[in-house]
Amino acid sequence: MVATYTESMDWQIGAEEVRVLGALLEKEIATPDYYPLSLNALVNACNQKSNREPVVSYDEATVEAALSELRGKGLASRITGDSRVAKHEERFCERHNLGRREAAVMCVLMLRGPQTVGELRGRTERLYSFEDLEGVESTLNRLAEMGFVRKLPRQAGNKEQRWAHLLAGDVEAEQTAPAGERGAPGADRIAVLEAELAELKRQFEEFRQRFE
Repeated sequence: MVATYTESMDWQIGAEEVRVLGALLEKEIATPDYYPLSLNALVNACNQKSNREPVVSYDEATVEAALSELRGKGLASRITGDSRVAKHEERFCERHNLGRREAAVMCVLMLRGPQTVGELRGRTERLYSFEDLEGVESTLNRLAEMGFVRKLPRQAGNKEQRWAHLLAGDVEAEQTAPAGERGAPGADRIAVLEAELAELKRQFEEFRQRFE
């Protein structure tokens, strides 16, 4: 029997904590040389305009408050070390024993909201390169068994169902599509094109490495 969200976790986090945790996870995977993050770098990561839905404008106090909540739930930690500037890192993956593919999917869902399998494959490319859509689906199913995600009801006019994370609780019906795409014609076609572009990039990288 698949565990429900309330059965699998005794906590949930708010929207600000989701954004902060997602930003930490993204930078840990995508730019490990600049990770852990200072408070200023984390604020910029939360507020960046690319790969974010919705775009936000958090100040340092908001991010610090979110970090405090995450630390209290064992999902983040502060590192001081020899530097006078404190750094911050996520503990979500370590706590729940998530691999790279699970981390990539959760990261994109946290930063960009509910998405189809095709959208997830295209948008996780810089974090983890899935070979096919089946790989994304199997990862989603494992996360669903853990109680972290669920498949949402199909929206009118859309062929594909979307998946959403449950870290902030269950998802309302009107949240089943990202704000910028709700009711947008051709959204499924865009997802397919993104997936195809990701595959072309992967093939190009393979050819480049063989040539070198």
